[in-house]
Amino acid sequence: MLKMGRSSSAGEKSKLIMSFNVDMIKKMLPRAYLRKYVAHHIYVAITYFKSLVPAMKEYVYKDGTTKNLMSLTGTIPVVFSDQTYNIPICVWIEPNYPNAAPMCYVSPTREMMIVRGKHISNDGEVKMPYLNDWKKGECDLFSLLQVMVAVFEEFIPLCMRSYPEPEQASCWLQFHREADGSYFVSLPRGDGQPFQHEDETSC
Repeated sequence: MLKMGRSSSAGEKSKLIMSFNVDMIKKMLPRAYLRKYVAHHIYVAITYFKSLVPAMKEYVYKDGTTKNLMSLTGTIPVVFSDQTYNIPICVWIEPNYPNAAPMCYVSPTREMMIVRGKHISNDGEVKMPYLNDWKKGECDLFSLLQVMVAVFEEFIPLCMRSYPEPEQASCWLQFHREADGSYFVSLPRGDGQPFQHEDETSC
């Protein structure tokens, strides 16, 4: 099931993340970045979203080329049906930030599946008007994460696998059909009961 609330290691992780400061993040960034500016934006983001961890990682573009980029990896808390779900994500920040929007993905574990929808592609990339209409000076990393939370509260981007299946799962493994023809995905809550959410896509 999706991690909810605070796990036994949450306190340790929080202490680790809070140990980051602007200078530490700045030193992690290559000279191609606006280091002081980007470091400040990252620090503001992880101060509020305490599960996110900054790190330089290799990003693979769709054409197969690779590049070392700054990333924020971890979970963001999403409230759905009065329950809090920690959604795993990865945000990639390119050197031309803030002129260009970050690249955002949901990062399902082996027990999870991506729920394709209006704002989520097959590979987990997050697509939102906020990203499409990105403007320097009006948009920033922290606000982006807040918008992602709001979008995910409308449509949960991940569901749990009910049992082991091939990675390329068929649509019927993701959705269940009601008698009235509507679809929903099942995701365990903290009390072990599933909640339902109507599908935005057509199976």
